[in-house]
Amino acid sequence: MNLAIIPARSGSKRIKNKNIVKVNNKPMIEYALDAAKKSKIFHKIHVSTDSKKIENIVKKLGYKSDFLRPKNLADDFTGIIPVLKYVLETYKKDFGLNFKNIFCIFPAAPLLKKQHLVEAYKLYKKYKSKKPLHVISEYNVPIQWAFSVNKNNILVPREPGMFSSRSQDLKKYYYECGPFSIFSSRHIMENVSDTNFIGFKMPKYSSIDIDTSEDLNFVRKILKL
Repeated sequence: MNLAIIPARSGSKRIKNKNIVKVNNKPMIEYALDAAKKSKIFHKIHVSTDSKKIENIVKKLGYKSDFLRPKNLADDFTGIIPVLKYVLETYKKDFGLNFKNIFCIFPAAPLLKKQHLVEAYKLYKKYKSKKPLHVISEYNVPIQWAFSVNKNNILVPREPGMFSSRSQDLKKYYYECGPFSIFSSRHIMENVSDTNFIGFKMPKYSSIDIDTSEDLNFVRKILKL
């Protein structure tokens, strides 16, 4: 069985109540919920939240949160794997449900569409659930051109001598961009490492993960087009 987990804790710092902030008259989380529902690949969609307010909003949207997340898994320091593990263990212990494939779908990517989930799932199944999957996008510019800045505001090249190279001659690199990931239950229970992931490429315009007010305003403008 396939489970969609949408992590939506209440303690966002940079954008207050980020997961339920209005984006074109809809709570941000509604976009993720609708994409998951329309994909028709999930036996259950679970919102993992520590907030009664978020739980009530989700219910009003026609979805269900079977149980709340404990506060100790909703702080600023807990990673996502312990949260996913808690959800799996609770469904098994309290509901007698075992899930094979788990999608972690983040609520701060409102440009996510059902076809992204469906296409990524097809790619994931080609590997027979043996490898987890990350959504990736290509860096805007070659990382070989990257600089750090020292205490005197002087640029320090990451790879000295590479700035004169043409971008088309340089190896392409990608980053995990955030809309969702796919794991087997084994990956989660065994604390998967960051190696050996399948990469599912998504265009930058549809994989924006909102972290700042600038991101939020940009997405609002895109959705009005």
